[in-house]
Amino acid sequence: MDTRRDFLQKLTFSAIGLPFLSFSGLPSAESLFRQPYQGPVLRVAIMGLGSYGTRVAEAMQASKKAKLVGVISGTPSKVKDWQGKYNIPAKNCYNYENFDAIKDNPDIDAVYVITPNALHHDQVIRVAKAGKHAICEKPMAINAKEGQEMIDACNKANVKLLVGYRLHFEPKTLEIIRMREAGELGKIMFFQGLSGFTIGDPNQWRLNKQLAGGGAMMDIGIYSINGARYMVGEEPVWVTAQETKTDPVKFKEGVDETIQFQLGFPSGAVASCLSTYSMSNLDRFFLNGKEGFAELQPATGYGPIKGRTHKGELTQPHQMHQTVQMDEMAGIILEGKKPVVPVDGEEGLKDLKIIDAIYQAVKTGKKVELKA
Repeated sequence: MDTRRDFLQKLTFSAIGLPFLSFSGLPSAESLFRQPYQGPVLRVAIMGLGSYGTRVAEAMQASKKAKLVGVISGTPSKVKDWQGKYNIPAKNCYNYENFDAIKDNPDIDAVYVITPNALHHDQVIRVAKAGKHAICEKPMAINAKEGQEMIDACNKANVKLLVGYRLHFEPKTLEIIRMREAGELGKIMFFQGLSGFTIGDPNQWRLNKQLAGGGAMMDIGIYSINGARYMVGEEPVWVTAQETKTDPVKFKEGVDETIQFQLGFPSGAVASCLSTYSMSNLDRFFLNGKEGFAELQPATGYGPIKGRTHKGELTQPHQMHQTVQMDEMAGIILEGKKPVVPVDGEEGLKDLKIIDAIYQAVKTGKKVELKA
């Protein structure tokens, strides 16, 4: 049998003997010997088969390190559809009443909880008690107290708790973080985060306080909170906030329509942010330093993210966020990888503490100090 060296030599001689054949038409030696991924694979069940659950499922078809193997849903027709579409065996299908039985299913490693916010707490704790790793959509819970209980339950069960911060793996976002850490922007002075869209159906769960835990802040506003933290690179020490409500019928008591909030950081940097369900075309991050700036617009959409800095346009290639997210999270769970920006339960808890403080600032009209 020819050795690899013999083969490469023959390939080289063949190329020399074909002077009019473009080298771009030949496969590279690297591609000829590139092996498919053969490492550990995270076997995931998705809980909640709505629009975002569907997006994650589709993205996982391209994942190398994560595989969709199970579903948990209260809608039998959806379970049947997903079984056929994703070749999911009946033994890996559960509903919300019986999914504790996954503890006896060795073919499922983790459950991705993609349900309304107020359900996350109990569902993640049940997943942990079943001995499975939990991935939870953001916000992780509806307040910091619940978030801490989820962390404690996962620690007690010795399982991982990760939060669906897909942008923590997004290349343009990571490039800005790299530039800031390298000092290319100079001392950071200011961050602006604009997060909003005009919400539709007034009967959807996102406008139901019992299910959502609030309004725009619990959905779109968390992007500006989280973005302020990873863009500035510090944890805020105080918050002020003001609420505006123009439609009290659609946005009932406890369901915020628009909140402007401000964050102060230990270095003296400040953030000015907007969270809204009543204005569109708001998806922008702007970071300003003494020696440069960085802007993302759109900053948090499903992509492509677009950005520029004082050095020019950001050109990192776009990949489907959820595909990258699931591969990276598989690496965290199975291989102990450490992401540039954390995606663990503690990261989710930090955002929840700020959300609690924002609602307190709205209610009292006062500056709220944030405890470390």
